[in-house]
Amino acid sequence: MPTAFEAEGDSVSIGDIAWQDFFSDSVLVALIDTGISRNLDRLSAVQRIEIARANYNIRRGALLPSLDGRYRLRSGNIRNNALRGTINGDDNVDAQTAQWFVGLQSTWEADIWGRLRSQREASYARFLATEQGVHLVTTSIVAEIARLYYELLGLDYELKAIGRNIRLQEVGQEVIQIQKIGGRATELAVQQFQAQLLRTRSLEYERRQRLVEVENQLNLLLGRFPQTIERGDSLAAQQLPEFVDAGVPTDLLRRRPDVQQAELALVAARADVDAARAAFFPSLTFTPYMGFQSDNLSALFTTPESLVLGLLNGITAPIFQQNRIEAEYSQMVAENMQSFYDYQQAILIGYQEVLTSLQRVENFRQAYELRQQEADVLLAAVSTSNDLFAAGYATYLEVITAQERVLEAELGMINTRREIFLALTSLYQSLGGGWQ
Repeated sequence: MPTAFEAEGDSVSIGDIAWQDFFSDSVLVALIDTGISRNLDRLSAVQRIEIARANYNIRRGALLPSLDGRYRLRSGNIRNNALRGTINGDDNVDAQTAQWFVGLQSTWEADIWGRLRSQREASYARFLATEQGVHLVTTSIVAEIARLYYELLGLDYELKAIGRNIRLQEVGQEVIQIQKIGGRATELAVQQFQAQLLRTRSLEYERRQRLVEVENQLNLLLGRFPQTIERGDSLAAQQLPEFVDAGVPTDLLRRRPDVQQAELALVAARADVDAARAAFFPSLTFTPYMGFQSDNLSALFTTPESLVLGLLNGITAPIFQQNRIEAEYSQMVAENMQSFYDYQQAILIGYQEVLTSLQRVENFRQAYELRQQEADVLLAAVSTSNDLFAAGYATYLEVITAQERVLEAELGMINTRREIFLALTSLYQSLGGGWQ
């Protein structure tokens, strides 16, 4: 029966596995769930979806007729001879005229060249791209929470190893002090053991400070104030998968949100080019209206004399805006090419990340086995050096060297095991896992 990390078929990638199933530690799963619901970066990204949706609705509405309530006063001066005289009979005096209108007016542009449809297509592609942006933020949050959690487990493991070595070095210091009293060791040997112990104790405080920093970083990702982070199994007890399937090459990057986002940005840029090209052509607008119209305000609502129904239409063609339109078209073409190169770059980066993470998992897994053997051998060497030193067959420097090397080996082994989990997390993220 395949594990959560195994694929049931050749075309299935670990990126298809939900993060609740990919991570086996229940405490880590709970932390990720909290981060997804409360992380401020993700909440902000969700609002960007709402902004893009509103912009799409605006562009979609541009294809439909508008309907407005209108109250309009149209006034002007005309010559008296046009009115066939005035009260004073002076044809050289202008007369003021006024015309009142109350009613409904609609405006609709016939999208002959597809400019409005192209703008709608571009806004819809950007709306979908913002959704992929949220998925990208989500995968980053999932991966970063996992990385910090594994670093916490690694620091806990290191503190245990350092504490164990402190106890070994304390025993060694007691032995060398007893031998000094008996005349078998010098004050220099005592000072060397004491300096080694002090250095190891300082390492413990450095790791404790790093642990506080990592906990605070993790709490920030979780959208909460600093507090102690609960842990599950130790790093040594965490289960490693025996098989990792990245998926076949043709489907390797199909789930990556950044690749899908770059592809949608390219679609939007192409639609922008089409809209900019259509701006060179004339536009046809229809404006039907219906309401009450009169040159006397008191008689405005007198029916049926003041009822009006009409249609205005016109063709608008750019004349003195060619330079601006050409510049906008050139800008859209350049942005389209930029989006194309960004899409290619996203694919190249994706392949590089996947292949690097795959090789990293395998190499660190092999390195961990050797590190574990090294730590076991050096731990036995510490016991051997203590026995030989007590019998007078080894110097105190050999004992100190053995203790230093076993501490270095244990810390290296812990770091290598932590790197395996970090590499698995990076592989999962690079394959687009974590946004389900």
